[in-house]
Amino acid sequence: MELQPFTINIPQLTLDDLRERLIRTRWPDEVDDSNWDYGTNRAYLQELVHYWHDVFDWREQEAMLNQFHQFKTTIEGFGIHFIHERGKGPNPIPILLTHGWPDSFLRMYKLIPLLTDPEKYGGRAEDSFDVVVPSIPGYGFSDRPREKGFTSGRVAELFTRLMTDSLAYSRFGAHGGDWGSSITEQLAFAHPDSLIGIHLTDIPYHHLFTVKPDELTPEEQEYLKAGQTWQMSEGAYALIQSTKPQTLAYGLNDSPAGLLAWIIEKFQRWSDSDGVLERKFTKEELLTNATIYWVTETINSSIRLYYEAQHQPPYSTTERTEVPTGVALFPKDLIPPPRAFADRFFNVQRWTMMPKGGHFAALEEPELLAKDIQSFFRPLRASA
Repeated sequence: MELQPFTINIPQLTLDDLRERLIRTRWPDEVDDSNWDYGTNRAYLQELVHYWHDVFDWREQEAMLNQFHQFKTTIEGFGIHFIHERGKGPNPIPILLTHGWPDSFLRMYKLIPLLTDPEKYGGRAEDSFDVVVPSIPGYGFSDRPREKGFTSGRVAELFTRLMTDSLAYSRFGAHGGDWGSSITEQLAFAHPDSLIGIHLTDIPYHHLFTVKPDELTPEEQEYLKAGQTWQMSEGAYALIQSTKPQTLAYGLNDSPAGLLAWIIEKFQRWSDSDGVLERKFTKEELLTNATIYWVTETINSSIRLYYEAQHQPPYSTTERTEVPTGVALFPKDLIPPPRAFADRFFNVQRWTMMPKGGHFAALEEPELLAKDIQSFFRPLRASA
């Protein structure tokens, strides 16, 4: 499992093809004054597409990303791309940060310096981490799985080997949100002895379907109902991605405007932006994330993870990990759960209700998230 230094360098022909496709976008009609009610707002999408074509500089963003130390290694036949930044404190502990969908390893780019060099940002040097940020297989610059059954559990196995075999960390911490929380949970189930602790920004959604309503407290029952309501109003994307991802992928892989519309609608709905995306994200961040999907042609392989989760054997209702767990809940995330629900599945030792922020916490509120991660792991460092 030799580590190879990795530099992002997208062929110019790929970028030229992207610009030509943007020019040829065929725009659908739209209901008057519909805003975002029917989905992605056409006026804002047109503005962003024009910016993508006329102003956005991928080479500038590529250079920014290449400031991080990046590598690729092959584990069980899969090429895994990852960032590895060493901590600058006296005794940094390793931490694995795992992104979700529809974001990418870019999700963590603001968080990395806050964790590796906290003293530079007003924190304590002794709270530093060695930070590892992989691209989930099928996302970004990691290889795309071509076999059935490539679940979050399989990803967790590869990431464990990345940390313990490739990078020689005997024990490490882990943090994640969205798919990152599911993968982090699977790490804790399969390799508890390798983990110092885990930190999550949400409770993996599959637990909504593994409990019996009559066993829940009234507060948990309200949470379950909220989840069902959300599924009916906002969950259509997950249903199609977990049942017919291939059909969806033909359009998204062929049209950059279509791909962008599919992705940014989630950023608009799931963030603490009051519906105005650029209150939380710059155009460069939105377009860098979308460009990563476009140039790597990974939208299909990324959404297949939903299909694999839907078709794997059902989770047990009694699964619970005893690995020390910290949970930071951001108010505009999808459906923040009550503490009692989380306690059913995790050994929760820190529970933080954040004052602001949404689903993409590492991008929206990196300082708040970094401080909570540091606070959670501080008493656990001796066990490292």
